[in-house]
Amino acid sequence: MKAIDPASLSKKENYAFLTQTIVPRPIAFVTTLSKDGVLNAAPFSYFNVVSADPPLLMISIGKRGGDKKDTSRNIVETGSFVVHVTDEANVEEMNATAANLPPDESEVERVGLTPVESTVIDVPGLKEARVRFECKLEKHMTFTGNEGETDVIFGRILHYHVADEVMGESGKVEADKLKPVARLGGKEYAPLGEIFTIDRPK
Repeated sequence: MKAIDPASLSKKENYAFLTQTIVPRPIAFVTTLSKDGVLNAAPFSYFNVVSADPPLLMISIGKRGGDKKDTSRNIVETGSFVVHVTDEANVEEMNATAANLPPDESEVERVGLTPVESTVIDVPGLKEARVRFECKLEKHMTFTGNEGETDVIFGRILHYHVADEVMGESGKVEADKLKPVARLGGKEYAPLGEIFTIDRPK
């Protein structure tokens, strides 16, 4: 087995290794609202749930050239955002929002996505997603590396939205109906794949 010291690798090399080995990763499809009222959308695969009580999720957002990306700047400035689950039906739109647009241009408008009003926050969600989470900023942290900084956002989930068609008869969200898409390394993505069950030890 080969041993590798992360300190011996560049930021790009560490990114490649981590994204090729920590797989699959869920993709947060995030909408935020700028102070000027521009609705931003962007995807992030350094993302996961971190707690059920309180319900918290985390998104890691690398800075671009030392500057905050629109998503992290908007979240820090306004305190709220919406996270959508990326699935087979919206993966193309999700990918299209990764384009590097200026802050005054909306990815939602450019891609042709449909904003929908949220229940408890001002930031709209996206009709094209079948599961979304309305969040408020719980904690913002910044980590500094050798070649840049990363914003880490912890969001408290204030409201869930889920489409009827992904719910089973028991009221459980069924993965085979949701059809989530995961991020792998490089340009690669993966659908749900085969589902199997393992009983947990008592």
